[in-house]
Amino acid sequence: MGLRPQKFADEFAFAAPTSRGRVRLRTLSNLRWLAVGGQSATLFIVYFGLAYQLPLAECIGVISASAILNVALAVHFPATHRLTNLEATIFLAYDVLQLAALLYLTGGLENPFALMFLAPVVIAASTLNLGNTLILAGFSFAAVSLVAIVHLPLPWAPHELLQLPALYQVGIWASIVIGIGFTSIYAWRIGSEAARMSAGLAATQLALAREHRMASIGALAAAAAHELGTPLGTIAVVARELERELPKGSEQAEDASLLRAQAERCRTILTRLARPEQSVLDATNRISVAAMLDDLVGRYRHEELQIEIQLAPSGDAGPVPKIWRAPELLHSLNNFVANAADFANHRIEIRVAWDATSLQLTIEDDGPGFAPEILERLGEPYVTSRPGNYALGETQLSPSENFTGQQGMGLGFFIAKTLIEQTGGRVQVRNRPEGGARVSCRWPRGTIDAERPPNGTSGL
Repeated sequence: MGLRPQKFADEFAFAAPTSRGRVRLRTLSNLRWLAVGGQSATLFIVYFGLAYQLPLAECIGVISASAILNVALAVHFPATHRLTNLEATIFLAYDVLQLAALLYLTGGLENPFALMFLAPVVIAASTLNLGNTLILAGFSFAAVSLVAIVHLPLPWAPHELLQLPALYQVGIWASIVIGIGFTSIYAWRIGSEAARMSAGLAATQLALAREHRMASIGALAAAAAHELGTPLGTIAVVARELERELPKGSEQAEDASLLRAQAERCRTILTRLARPEQSVLDATNRISVAAMLDDLVGRYRHEELQIEIQLAPSGDAGPVPKIWRAPELLHSLNNFVANAADFANHRIEIRVAWDATSLQLTIEDDGPGFAPEILERLGEPYVTSRPGNYALGETQLSPSENFTGQQGMGLGFFIAKTLIEQTGGRVQVRNRPEGGARVSCRWPRGTIDAERPPNGTSGL
């Protein structure tokens, strides 16, 4: 059993990312204005409040450069301008350079505000890809090392000399460098996981929306068949009577025969549209879980694949449960069955067990099973066991190509698991000792088989 997104891939196409990144120019500009305000306040407090001597004109010039840059960017770009990864890296590198220049004038790493070197790197790690984050981290490392060696004396009280020991200054340098490395890795990992989860949830919502559209179409087809069945039957009866009364072989008789044939054809089409397998997503009624599964697996049965449904009540469990036709539930189970059908050699077993407290559905196949290296990660987006198919690498935040109609992106199991949990169930995945994969879904009684539609499902 492998992992794949269900057939919503024709609608949910991962388009190639645009040249725009995830950070807006206004965001970086606002942060730079905040830095300009803080730097200006600190500068004037130290110079005028504490009377510490420092190169005031040069420091004002460095701070003013950031203000001028912000004004120029505001004039040249709209407020909603979204930066590319390269542009954001350049702007953040300027912030590192500006801070390095300011620290050079005010004591280097002996200045307690040297800690601010971490800010641009953390921003990059949480918004940019890994490559640009490493570039900015390397640039920050170089700036920190240079300022540690070359800088003007730390402003201090007149007639007092503050000279930190060399070993202590090396410790400050090491702490800042380690801090840059640790915080950048930590922030990037958290940001990448959030980005992947956001993309996966967006795919889940799109798949569920497709199921609801199918449910609406099924209900509309059933209503159309019901409403149009009677007038079409009347047309067929009248056409048959006309055909009998008109002279055989006449043009009018042929027209009546054609009219009757077309009316019968319309009735056949409407009947086919309203068949249970076509309107199975109708969430207005309950259906036996056995009947629903039999309906679901019909499309996957063929000569080389045997699918067996087993009912295993426990003790005084009562009759076969009737469940609501929730789009979430049907999409998820269809996904699990489709995966089993793709990887099974000859046989799939679906076992339904229930008692007074729980309802469990287990899908097993006799295929190769799940790869051991991905078994523990199942349930995360972009995890796939399909050989030769695309899944995101550890350093990617989203697909880098157009995957319209492609399978094996590692979203299928994530979507199915998420939707099962939305119905109040839990999913467990393991490999069978005798070979093959096993997916088990368990619900407390009274969730999907309640007398009234469950609150956890949407559209019910």
